[in-house]
Amino acid sequence: MTFERIANDPNSEARAGVLTTDHGTIETPIFMPVGTIGSVKAVHMTELKEQVKAQIILGNTYHLYLRPGLSILEQAGGLHQFNSWDRPILTDSGGFQLFSLAHRRKMREEGATFQSHIDGSRHLFTPENVMDTQRIIGADIIMAFDECTSGTATYAEAKKSMELTHRWLDRCIDRFDHTDPKYGYQQSLFPIVQGCVYPDLRRQSAEIIASKERDGNAIGGLAVGEPTEKMYEMIELVNEILPKDKPRYLMGVGTPANLLEGIARGVDMFDCVMPTRNGRNGMLFTKNGIMNMRNKKWANDFLPIEADGAADVDRLYSRAYLRHLFIAEELLALQIASIHNLAFYLWLVGEARKHILAGDFSSWKNDMVQRVSQRL
Repeated sequence: MTFERIANDPNSEARAGVLTTDHGTIETPIFMPVGTIGSVKAVHMTELKEQVKAQIILGNTYHLYLRPGLSILEQAGGLHQFNSWDRPILTDSGGFQLFSLAHRRKMREEGATFQSHIDGSRHLFTPENVMDTQRIIGADIIMAFDECTSGTATYAEAKKSMELTHRWLDRCIDRFDHTDPKYGYQQSLFPIVQGCVYPDLRRQSAEIIASKERDGNAIGGLAVGEPTEKMYEMIELVNEILPKDKPRYLMGVGTPANLLEGIARGVDMFDCVMPTRNGRNGMLFTKNGIMNMRNKKWANDFLPIEADGAADVDRLYSRAYLRHLFIAEELLALQIASIHNLAFYLWLVGEARKHILAGDFSSWKNDMVQRVSQRL
């Protein structure tokens, strides 16, 4: 994998780049639709390419390990072959999912033991077998196995967790460097910065992660309950330390405004379930604000969902029709809303890139943050 920075905004840390993998190039900043178990919910792969214009999608190690399982994925020739996505894929290591299953898992030095949320069966994730699992899944970019803490963790809890994450990272790197890709193309390993909301811990973690000199780096443990301004503060601090010539991936974030503020602070890559999850519940993100499609105000609004929207569905269907589908609990509503929201997110990071290249990102961003955050 290679990464080339091609422009920097003169008034912020925003940058535009090109990330190249064996499955294609990615123009950054970029948003990655979340395809947790090998599919982006309610969206066909053709729609991801043609309407959403996704350049890379994300899969999750925890969920893919449980189903369809590693045997099926290996027989298929990896996730690219299994789900017919021929562009880059990134896999999360499962650390966040284990954080979410606090009542079902136990952390220790060896790794994490947990019960499946599907059938209660017991499993063990270690840094080594998580690397092996991601080799079998076959993503272009794989994540180190980490422990994530909540945004309200105490200093002692955050420090203990961060130190465990660093020890696990060394084991991940050793396993990764002593194994080979399975399907004839290269994979890249990204370490993850942790440290909760404590500046000295975040600084220490970023320095250790930077010292590993991997192809790229990730920022984890944010958007998990801490105040938004604290999240921005941690991003700024970490990105002062992480190398500028490597891509930076902010994990699990977030709203359109979060993306713009993250880009302004030097982030290159994002993922979040928000556009699809919120879309399935009737919330649309648009260039002019947020629309709740269940509201009665849209019942006789026959304007396009978004006349200048990024996807064909924006112009094909009216607001009244989409509201009708939601009220009637018609499955097509979930598909239209998911395509719209994902296409908007990809449009937004694409516009950010254009303004970075033009040198006026900061002024555009300040106006756009206000626009996309208002309720319509």
